Parts: sequence; C-alpha cells; structure tokens
Amino acid sequence: MHFFQHKDGVLHCEECSVEEIAHEVGTPFYLYSYRTLVRHYQTFDSAFKTLPHLLCYSAKANSNVAVLRTFINLGGGVDVVSGGELFRALHAGADPATIVYSGVGKREDEIRYALQERILMLNVESYQELHVINGIASTMGIQAPISLRVNPDIDPQTHPYIATGIKKAKFGIDIDWALKWYQEAKELPHLKIRGVSCHIGSQLTETGPFVEALKRVKELVLKLKAEGIEIEYVDLGGGLGITYHQEEPPDPQEYAHAIIEEGKNLPCTFIFEPGRVIVGNAGILVTRVLYTKEGEKNFVVVDAAMNDLVRPTLYGAYQEIVSIKEKKGDEMVADMVGPICESGDFLARDRVMPRFEPGDLVAVMSAGAYGFAMSSTYNSRPRVAEVLVKDGAFHLIRERESYNDLIRGERIPSFLEG
Repeated sequence: MHFFQHKDGVLHCEECSVEEIAHEVGTPFYLYSYRTLVRHYQTFDSAFKTLPHLLCYSAKANSNVAVLRTFINLGGGVDVVSGGELFRALHAGADPATIVYSGVGKREDEIRYALQERILMLNVESYQELHVINGIASTMGIQAPISLRVNPDIDPQTHPYIATGIKKAKFGIDIDWALKWYQEAKELPHLKIRGVSCHIGSQLTETGPFVEALKRVKELVLKLKAEGIEIEYVDLGGGLGITYHQEEPPDPQEYAHAIIEEGKNLPCTFIFEPGRVIVGNAGILVTRVLYTKEGEKNFVVVDAAMNDLVRPTLYGAYQEIVSIKEKKGDEMVADMVGPICESGDFLARDRVMPRFEPGDLVAVMSAGAYGFAMSSTYNSRPRVAEVLVKDGAFHLIRERESYNDLIRGERIPSFLEG
C-alpha cells in the first residue's frame, strides 16, 4: 500500500497536493512518501520477527541520504556495492557493524575503506578477490570479515538483465566450488569467515526460487559445520518484486513464512537486503506535458526523459501513467516521450492514456526504486530535484542541478586557450 491518492480531483502524496509541490519545486522531480517508506520497512521487518535477522536496505535502489536515514532510524543496516554507497551510508549515520558490501569489482581502495570503517562483512565474489582482501588486511594488521557470495544456479524467472543467480551471471561463485574456497579461506591468516551470501535476482514474483536457493545454501552451511567452519550469518539478499502493472508478487508475510519454514533449523542470523519492495511504490516521478503530436501515431512530449527514468528504455519496463488532475472521458493511445535525441527515449509506448494538453502534470508511478539512482546527465540535462513528504509538509532532499553543476570539475587545458 502507498499513500498517493486523488483527493478532490488532485493527486496527493499523503496530505500534500502534488500540484502545489510542482508549483513550488518545478518539474521534473521525484517525490517520495515518508509514511509509505516506514510502512513498507516495518511490514517487511515484522514479518521476520520470529527469526533472528538484520535488514540491510539495498542502497542501489535509492541512495538518497534522507531515504537511507529513514531506514537507519528504524534500526536497519545497509547493503552497499561501491565505495560511494559506503560513504553515503556512513554519512547518513549507519552503524558500520550493520553494513554489508557486495559487488564483483571492488577496487583495492574501496576494500581498504570498508576495512578501516570496520563493516560487518565483505561478500567475496571471486577467487582473486579473496586473496586481494587477505593481502590488504595483512598490511593493515587485521582480519577481514568475509562471506562468500555463492551462485546457486537458480532461475529467478525475471528479466535477464537482473537475474543474478544463474551460472552464466557474472555474480558470485559456483556453489559447487564453495566448500573448497571456504577451506582455503580458513587457512588464510587475515580472513575471518562470518557468513554465506546469496542473491538470485531482482523483481521476483514467486517464493519458489528463494526457497530453492535457501535449500542449497543450507546444505552448504551444514557441510561447512562438519568441516569445523561455523557460519554466523546467512545473507539471502533481496529481490522480492512489486506490482508495476499486473504482477502479483507475494507479500512480505508470505515470503517470510516460506523462508522461516525452510531456514528454521539453521542456527544463524539471517540478513535480508530489501530494496525495490520497500521504496519502489513509495515514489513517483512528476513531469509536465510540453507538447502533443497527433497523427498516424500519437505522442505526448513531457519534460522528463530517459536520463531521468531509464527503466522503460533499458528493460522495456511498464510504469503506470497518471494525470495529477483527474481526467474523465476522452482518451487516446500514445507514446509518452521526452526531449532526449534518441528514439528509445520513452516513458510509455502505445499506452491508453488521458488526452493530455500542454501544461498538464503527469505522475509516473512506482518510480521510487532505480529511478533517480540510475539517472544521468545525458544530453547535458541537469539531474532533477528529489522531495520527501511527511504528513502535511514537503522537504527538498536534493536540489535540482544547475548548468554550472554540469561542468563542475571540467577543465580547458592551456593549449586550447587563446
């Protein structure tokens, strides 16, 4: 459930009129509902109340520091995949002991940064990385806390770009090799084995793949115990999907019941890394109609573009289109497109939508996850503002970039002067 509803014919975020926010902030902008963020986090967390667990929110879904602080204040940790995300998490106030760091390409400076900050653990994704971490920890005179991210070869039945637990994916290590790697890690003096990690994909709409992955991880944990390798944490990653259009993903209670039933005999603390399921439907992208073009094919041209929200272009993803002011009656089939000089610049294709007019405000729904986080300045378009609503007030949590921001850090060398 989210808190975006029409009241008196105008879309509201909680008690705030989206139209009034647009008047103050300008368009395009991302808009998040604090009440929805809290509700979704608490619903997920409470579903696992009978299981020792830690929620490490997946920063890649939406890394605004105000969003991170929201979940940190609720007792959550953070899952990061870069030095930049680690910096954001720490800046937002995260306890390093609740941060896990995944990612197939950690640089040496990023590994050192994580070890200096004493995070909970590094999820190792390759044999070479295992030895790099041991070497860095040696120079620091410490033991690096690690888990191995195993690839259980489970088909998550999702978009191939976000399927991460199959053998052909770049992520993790083949689970059949894991026992040997753990045995080797045990002998490396500057590593401390803390867990087993697994993440099979994103936007999953069934519990079956999660349960199958946990079964394989559980078998590994029991084999490790027989070898004298005790596992403190089982990190099952994230991936639970949301409803964008007609999907019917399991709710957190159903997901939790399946995981608890399968994992009840494991004497470990479980780590979950929810991202999309918490923030996806807690945010919208607000844009304004610039022009309409009607003919053999109809177009609604808005001031948001693929650089602001790339999911439709990148994944062919469906994002619901809603008029900020309710429109009844006249509809059209059209593409909603932006100003980018690419034919792939669209927010919706061949969609039945209201007959918009220039100046109309539009909400692109379910844009809280992988929205601003994947935005860019392509075509030298400044990145948009982000706004957070709590009850009857809105707060600017990221300023709209200026043209000067676009060239910050750029230099014209002396040989081009004159």
